[in-house]
Amino acid sequence: MLPSDTRNLIMIRRTIAVSLFMCGAVYAQSAPPKANEAQTQSVTQPQLTSARSSYEPNRFSKRAELHYQLVWGVDSLSVKSVESGEVIRFSFRVLDVGKSKMLNDKKLEPSLIDPKAGVKLVVPSLEKVGQLRQSGTPTAGRSYWMAFSNKGRLVKRGDRVDVVIGQFRADGLVVE
Repeated sequence: MLPSDTRNLIMIRRTIAVSLFMCGAVYAQSAPPKANEAQTQSVTQPQLTSARSSYEPNRFSKRAELHYQLVWGVDSLSVKSVESGEVIRFSFRVLDVGKSKMLNDKKLEPSLIDPKAGVKLVVPSLEKVGQLRQSGTPTAGRSYWMAFSNKGRLVKRGDRVDVVIGQFRADGLVVE
């Protein structure tokens, strides 16, 4: 035979368990909210679509990153829409001077291809300034850039583009 305090404790626990079970059954059988209540609830709930995602679609796989480092001696490839979308800037960082010489060669004409928009952008050459790109002997550890003219703003943020400079080709870069 159990002491009276233990029996009372067991009875209290059973009562609580039965009460919770019954509340759950009643709640499950309750009527769905009316139409105007549903509208009120959707207005007061926070919008999840406005929350910023930590997913960055402009980054490519580790394998692709390793390929550009080993074969071409560059990393940190990025494509950005600048100057209100009139210019698309491609930038990269040099790791190996010998392997990356082709990217800074003035004789090679770089192009940016957007298959979705069906366009091929080129680096413009201004009369007094020259080509809108850095050229010359690259230095390890420095970042370099080139600007492609996006007249008509056909290439937009979020588009996947390819950058071609001679034999160098970077596929599937996302325009930021």
